[in-house]
Amino acid sequence: MKRILMTGCVALLAALAVQAAGKPWDNGKLCVSDNLRYLQFENGTPFFWLGETGWLLPERLDRAEAEWYLQSCARAGYNVVQVQTIDGVPAVNIYGQKSHPLPPITKHPATNTYGYWDHMDYIVDMAAQHGIYIGMVCIWGGLVKDGKLSVEDAKKYGTFLANRYKDKPNIIWFMGGDIQGDIKAEVWETLATTIKAIDKNHLMTYHPRGRYTSAKWWSKAQWMDFHTFQSGHRRYGQRMGNKDYPIPDNTEEDNWMYVDSTWKYSPIKPVLDAEPSYEDIPMGLHDAHEPRWQDYDVRRYAYWSVFAGSCGHTYGHNAIMQMLKPGYPTSYGDAGDVKTWYQALHDPGFSQMQYLKRLMLSFPYFERVADQSIILENGEKYNRLIATRGQDYLLVYNYNNNNMRLDLTKISGEKKNVWWMTAATGRLKYLGEYDSKVVTFRYHPQSARVEDGVLIAVDTAKDYLTKEQTELSPDGYKAKERDLNE
Repeated sequence: MKRILMTGCVALLAALAVQAAGKPWDNGKLCVSDNLRYLQFENGTPFFWLGETGWLLPERLDRAEAEWYLQSCARAGYNVVQVQTIDGVPAVNIYGQKSHPLPPITKHPATNTYGYWDHMDYIVDMAAQHGIYIGMVCIWGGLVKDGKLSVEDAKKYGTFLANRYKDKPNIIWFMGGDIQGDIKAEVWETLATTIKAIDKNHLMTYHPRGRYTSAKWWSKAQWMDFHTFQSGHRRYGQRMGNKDYPIPDNTEEDNWMYVDSTWKYSPIKPVLDAEPSYEDIPMGLHDAHEPRWQDYDVRRYAYWSVFAGSCGHTYGHNAIMQMLKPGYPTSYGDAGDVKTWYQALHDPGFSQMQYLKRLMLSFPYFERVADQSIILENGEKYNRLIATRGQDYLLVYNYNNNNMRLDLTKISGEKKNVWWMTAATGRLKYLGEYDSKVVTFRYHPQSARVEDGVLIAVDTAKDYLTKEQTELSPDGYKAKERDLNE
């Protein structure tokens, strides 16, 4: 009995700690930064988007499973989970409850039924308890393409969604859902403007088809707060017979190129890769005999995109995005009796994304720019180095252990402290102090595995990192308060 009481006390204290912890939105609403390239809160605190892909969370997980999943996401540093609000008309969740034909029925008979939208509310509220935003894809694109949502129904559905969730602190709206913006554009426009007319509190974006950026169709749309692109799941040269192929051949993995191509549209808006290659999914998706994307692949996509200027990144895993369990089939490799979503939480890529977020928040955030001029000799494809910097720090991501001939004069300071951060572990190693000049750095791998990482150089006058530091703080960089007696 004593042991039971002790366990109950521990659980209660843990629950109270979660409730007492500060939430991201305590800093105010999310908004676009003044330089139009990043996201921040109203009080100026930077928001680095670290997304997890939980497309079928509302349909396939029960309450206990949803709570465990969201807890796991929070522990791994994720602050956004992207979900399909409905993936059918009607959609059916694990309790057998239907979302109802569109528009949803808002007035239910007086029953005690735990309905589809009650479960969605639970997920949104549970995510909020853990400081996580729900990236709410209102309806999957294929359903709109098939005529399951008319313009008139989009008005009613948008009104329903906006009124239900406009006062929730942790909503980010997604139009689209793996679809080109010129397919049923009038439906997306109606759905978006209807929601925006009611909900003044939340940001909105569009999830496009693979190898597209949302800016192609919606660069001028007033409801578009920031852009996303889907770099997709194909390897170099995997054209797969597409007639209307929107990118050059043999650039399929170069997700960094979407950042620049998005910013060619006017006006400039923040952008991120909302669907890169998923960990443990077959290359090209549909052939189970193809090689699988690994943890080092998903790391490469993340660092390439962010160092090119993205305002964040979304990770995905084959089993997690489908919430696979025994008895669930799949179109992408293995069914749920081979690997479950909860087993996939232990795959390495899931927990490695947090080191990228820690890195980005360890330095002054809004001054950061992409700057390839730091790199004096570069390669292509996997041999490509990519650099980003602020005024007094620079970061160079190296996937393939290539020598790095770098111009340290691109940032302030006559001397630079230099570290190496291993992307898989987040571990830091101090390499020494260097003059401000062109220096060649050589990384010597310790194993046969890919040992990608980031070279960090900082003006010695700055104390963002210490020489003794072996890992990045999860709290990130915070500007010191000014000493008024100085």
